[in-house]
Amino acid sequence: MQADWSVELGADDDRLEMPWASPDGSTRYFDLKRQPELLLQVEEAHHNHELGEFLVGTNSEHSVLETAKCDTWLSNELSDEEAIYQAVWKFGSYVDLLFTDEELRFSFGDHERFADAACKLLSRAPEISAAGEFIIRRCAYHAGAESKDGFYITFYLFGYGADEDEARQRWNIGIKLVENALLQLSAAEKRARA
Repeated sequence: MQADWSVELGADDDRLEMPWASPDGSTRYFDLKRQPELLLQVEEAHHNHELGEFLVGTNSEHSVLETAKCDTWLSNELSDEEAIYQAVWKFGSYVDLLFTDEELRFSFGDHERFADAACKLLSRAPEISAAGEFIIRRCAYHAGAESKDGFYITFYLFGYGADEDEARQRWNIGIKLVENALLQLSAAEKRARA
């Protein structure tokens, strides 16, 4: 599985506000780490069992991460770089990942180390037509009137195929591989901090 990581910390790059809510209040942050029953409120997981499982695993007590936002989509618009997959369709997703540990949220080095380790672990996975990318970005963490700038990781995953079903199947395999990799890294992180 192809996996890479990058950094986007420029003034015009995406950034996250935590907790977040849409301007009209129709969508908002759900703390799935501390209230897993709120997964029922995450509309994106209603029609995507595998995404729901990823959210459960990533927000579990075994993980050093938690999630903030997610989405999935299907597209037949592929870039020139994606031609290597010889596909017509791609199924894509993103999940915004936060460290649960407050100290880690503000450490750029720990985000770099984790993203790099995830990519190295995924590079050992079987070769499938799927690609993941971890992007380190800025996050404003709000607690009452206080706000502190830190970091988060947006994780993108794409599965490629000759038709919609094949693209979705490859994404399903990829999301399981990433979930397992993140849980392995979490276990190693917990052992190192014990």
